[in-house]
Amino acid sequence: MNAASEGASKQAVVYATDYLNKLSGEKIERECKTRLQEGCDELILNFSQTELVNSVGVSILLGIIDSAAVRGARVVFSDVKEDTVELFDMLGVTKHVSLRES
Repeated sequence: MNAASEGASKQAVVYATDYLNKLSGEKIERECKTRLQEGCDELILNFSQTELVNSVGVSILLGIIDSAAVRGARVVFSDVKEDTVELFDMLGVTKHVSLRES
Protein backbone atom coordinates (compact mmCIF):
# COMPACT_ATOMS: atom_id res chain seq x y z
CA MET A 1 0.00 0.00 0.00
CA ASN A 2 1.43 3.36 -0.94
CA ALA A 3 0.46 6.94 -1.50
CA ALA A 4 1.41 9.41 -4.18
CA SER A 5 0.73 13.11 -4.46
CA GLU A 6 0.00 14.55 -7.86
CA GLY A 7 -0.53 18.29 -8.23
CA ALA A 8 -3.42 19.47 -6.10
CA SER A 9 -4.84 15.94 -5.99
CA LYS A 10 -3.75 13.46 -3.34
CA GLN A 11 -3.90 9.85 -4.48
CA ALA A 12 -3.47 6.64 -2.53
CA VAL A 13 -2.94 3.22 -4.06
CA VAL A 14 -4.13 0.24 -2.04
CA TYR A 15 -3.36 -3.29 -3.23
CA ALA A 16 -5.96 -6.02 -2.84
CA THR A 17 -4.83 -9.56 -2.07
CA ASP A 18 -5.37 -12.64 -4.23
CA TYR A 19 -8.65 -13.48 -2.45
CA LEU A 20 -10.83 -10.59 -1.30
CA ASN A 21 -12.83 -11.91 1.64
CA LYS A 22 -13.73 -10.69 5.14
CA LEU A 23 -10.20 -10.78 6.57
CA SER A 24 -8.38 -9.21 3.63
CA GLY A 25 -11.28 -6.84 2.96
CA GLU A 26 -11.17 -5.47 6.49
CA LYS A 27 -7.44 -4.76 6.11
CA ILE A 28 -8.10 -2.90 2.85
CA GLU A 29 -10.99 -1.01 4.44
CA ARG A 30 -8.81 0.14 7.36
CA GLU A 31 -6.08 1.31 4.97
CA CYS A 32 -8.59 3.17 2.79
CA LYS A 33 -10.20 4.89 5.77
CA THR A 34 -6.77 5.93 7.04
CA ARG A 35 -5.89 7.39 3.64
CA LEU A 36 -9.22 9.25 3.49
CA GLN A 37 -8.63 10.70 6.96
CA GLU A 38 -5.21 11.88 5.74
CA GLY A 39 -6.97 13.89 3.03
CA CYS A 40 -6.75 11.54 0.06
CA ASP A 41 -9.17 12.60 -2.68
CA GLU A 42 -8.61 9.64 -5.02
CA LEU A 43 -8.41 6.06 -3.79
CA ILE A 44 -6.99 3.62 -6.31
CA LEU A 45 -7.64 -0.02 -5.45
CA ASN A 46 -5.27 -2.21 -7.43
CA PHE A 47 -6.68 -5.67 -8.17
CA SER A 48 -3.72 -6.96 -10.23
CA GLN A 49 -3.16 -9.88 -7.83
CA THR A 50 -6.84 -10.58 -7.11
CA GLU A 51 -8.27 -13.84 -8.43
CA LEU A 52 -11.45 -14.14 -6.33
CA VAL A 53 -13.86 -11.75 -4.62
CA ASN A 54 -16.57 -13.17 -2.37
CA SER A 55 -19.84 -11.54 -1.30
CA VAL A 56 -18.38 -10.18 1.93
CA GLY A 57 -15.52 -8.66 -0.06
CA VAL A 58 -18.03 -6.93 -2.35
CA SER A 59 -19.91 -5.62 0.68
CA ILE A 60 -16.71 -4.19 2.15
CA LEU A 61 -15.88 -2.54 -1.19
CA LEU A 62 -19.31 -0.89 -1.17
CA GLY A 63 -18.56 0.43 2.31
CA ILE A 64 -15.27 1.88 1.07
CA ILE A 65 -17.06 3.53 -1.86
CA ASP A 66 -19.61 5.03 0.55
CA SER A 67 -16.91 6.31 2.92
CA ALA A 68 -15.09 7.93 0.01
CA ALA A 69 -18.29 9.54 -1.29
CA VAL A 70 -19.02 11.06 2.12
CA ARG A 71 -15.56 12.70 2.02
CA GLY A 72 -15.89 13.75 -1.61
CA ALA A 73 -13.18 11.35 -2.82
CA ARG A 74 -13.15 9.32 -6.02
CA VAL A 75 -12.64 5.55 -6.08
CA VAL A 76 -10.81 3.89 -8.95
CA PHE A 77 -10.44 0.14 -9.46
CA SER A 78 -7.31 -0.66 -11.45
CA ASP A 79 -6.07 -3.83 -13.13
CA VAL A 80 -9.28 -5.77 -12.50
CA LYS A 81 -9.50 -9.18 -14.17
CA GLU A 82 -12.33 -9.58 -16.70
CA ASP A 83 -14.25 -12.12 -14.58
CA THR A 84 -14.19 -9.74 -11.64
CA VAL A 85 -15.30 -6.80 -13.84
CA GLU A 86 -18.28 -8.92 -14.94
CA LEU A 87 -19.14 -9.64 -11.29
CA PHE A 88 -18.87 -5.94 -10.37
CA ASP A 89 -21.02 -5.02 -13.41
CA MET A 90 -23.68 -7.56 -12.49
CA LEU A 91 -23.82 -6.26 -8.91
CA GLY A 92 -23.84 -2.60 -9.94
CA VAL A 93 -20.51 -1.78 -8.29
CA THR A 94 -19.04 -0.31 -11.48
CA LYS A 95 -21.70 2.43 -11.46
CA HIS A 96 -19.92 3.96 -8.47
CA VAL A 97 -16.23 3.67 -9.46
CA SER A 98 -13.95 4.29 -12.41
CA LEU A 99 -12.12 1.35 -13.98
CA ARG A 100 -8.54 1.80 -15.11
CA GLU A 101 -5.69 -0.34 -16.37
CA SER A 102 -2.21 0.48 -15.14
